[in-house]
Amino acid sequence: MKTSHRLVAALAAVVALPAFATPPLVTMVFRDGGRPVLNIADPQGQVLVDATLGLRTTGSDLTHGLRLLGTTQRNLTESYRMTTGKRLVRNANLTENRFALQNDKGEKLDVVVRVANDGVAFRYELPGTTQVTVTGEATSYTLPADARAWLLPYDPSNEKERIQTSASAAPGGDYGYPSLFLVGQRYVLITEANADGRYDGSRLTHVANSPSYSLTLADSRVDSTGVTPWRTIIAGDLATVTESTLVDDLADPSKIADTSWIRPGSVAWSWISDHDSPKSFERQKQFVDFAAANRMPYVLLDEGWSETWVPQLIRYANAKHVDVLIWFPWTMLDTAAKREAWLTRVKDWGVKGVKIDFMGSDSQARFRWYDETLADTARLQLMVDFHGGTIPHGLARTWPHLMTMEGVRGAENDPPAVGNTIQPFTRNVVGSMDYTPVAFDVGRQEASIAHEVALPIVFESGLTHLADSPEAYQRRPNALAFLDQIPTTWDETKLIAGAPGEEAIFARRSGDRWFIGAISAGPARRLSVPLAGLGVGPWRADIIRDGTGRGDVARSSQNVTADGTLSFDVPANGGFAAILCPVAKGQFKYGCYR
Repeated sequence: MKTSHRLVAALAAVVALPAFATPPLVTMVFRDGGRPVLNIADPQGQVLVDATLGLRTTGSDLTHGLRLLGTTQRNLTESYRMTTGKRLVRNANLTENRFALQNDKGEKLDVVVRVANDGVAFRYELPGTTQVTVTGEATSYTLPADARAWLLPYDPSNEKERIQTSASAAPGGDYGYPSLFLVGQRYVLITEANADGRYDGSRLTHVANSPSYSLTLADSRVDSTGVTPWRTIIAGDLATVTESTLVDDLADPSKIADTSWIRPGSVAWSWISDHDSPKSFERQKQFVDFAAANRMPYVLLDEGWSETWVPQLIRYANAKHVDVLIWFPWTMLDTAAKREAWLTRVKDWGVKGVKIDFMGSDSQARFRWYDETLADTARLQLMVDFHGGTIPHGLARTWPHLMTMEGVRGAENDPPAVGNTIQPFTRNVVGSMDYTPVAFDVGRQEASIAHEVALPIVFESGLTHLADSPEAYQRRPNALAFLDQIPTTWDETKLIAGAPGEEAIFARRSGDRWFIGAISAGPARRLSVPLAGLGVGPWRADIIRDGTGRGDVARSSQNVTADGTLSFDVPANGGFAAILCPVAKGQFKYGCYR
């Protein structure tokens, strides 16, 4: 016998509404002897995904034999401000339903479900419990067998290449978050939110030829407060998914009252272009000079720096109005005593932030380390960039000095150009992504120069570490002048067009200027950017397109009406970029450049 309980949600918009602005339909049903399932459908009733529910602890099996005792509902409205992300000001509107379940032994499990215009999230809560050992979840997601899929083979650093497949055809094995599926005309992105040291991380396990993906915890035993992270399903058309802030909306509020010391920005970085350069004081001075000449606020000292000369370099950089960030392997900071010693020392030198690397685990112990490290760095007012570890789960809302995270196969891994048109719709949806873009002379050189110039717009990151050398950029002055204009924080983000593995065209607004980034993967084609959704216009457009071979880009300018279109032919794996400013404000010597 199957019973069901319909969850009805009528929600206001989340800031600037994307096209798919009606919340999904969610129904709880009980199958196969009292196994609860959330049926999630689009507003027209097409089933997108079924989420099987349940929790196991050392004392209880709350995965079957369950029945509904009752439900309660409340509306949640929240406004908050971020230091990074797709937009700085957020307004979240969600409907929450609490399903109180009980088995024949009288053991209780609450399933809390939140529904927003951009998706659905659920978590488990054990009523009256503040300490319990969780041994597993019955959580699994079942999709239509033929749903297209873009999946990340799991490793705890989240740096493998995504595969394009289908829900049932994917090879058996473990997959990381976020996992993207296309069901009919709707996209479904599965991830987790508000995951920290109170629990552990998880991944999806798939059996070959099955359309189901079961949740596997990183640990066999988790010390829990009786509340799990949010199992999160972002759903809608591609713009809805891409522009979603649901992961941050579900996270704990900021623990930092004064964020005035937190300053996102672009970073001159030497490691990819010259692996040995962090060992050289003189070479790092050249990167400082480059940053100063191009109004970049930071230089990053990566692996190989020496404490014998770092303080001197910081004094040199500060005299040129450049600040210094510094790299650590996590093992140098893996205890409270080590953190106190090293972080206090570099703070005294004048370091403004730390890049911490090689965590490589989703265990509860490592998640507790993240919590402790973020608390310690916040106390010392040091910004943070996590590399070689987990992906964002909303931590940047809770700890706004967390500027960016890797968790991506970025430029240091020399990925193919096609990945650049997949990451904006997968990894970058859930938070800032330290891909380290704009590789002109390093790497496989598969993407065109204009494609690379567009990446700091297509990709979002509170710190944008530029991958190449000063000399590579200086050989291309038009490209460098454009890069100097791109901010790393945004007032608004819009997906103009795109398809995973094919194209990605973004418009991001900072103040009264729109920045357009358009990239493609595969054969030469024409890319078009309709401007109707960007404001009243008319606009002046300063445009960057590919020049000859891997030489400098070509710059041009034109005026365009509010309902006009920018449309250009691009080469294989090509792209273009543009800055739009109101015509009345664009009559400067350098157009929209400032």
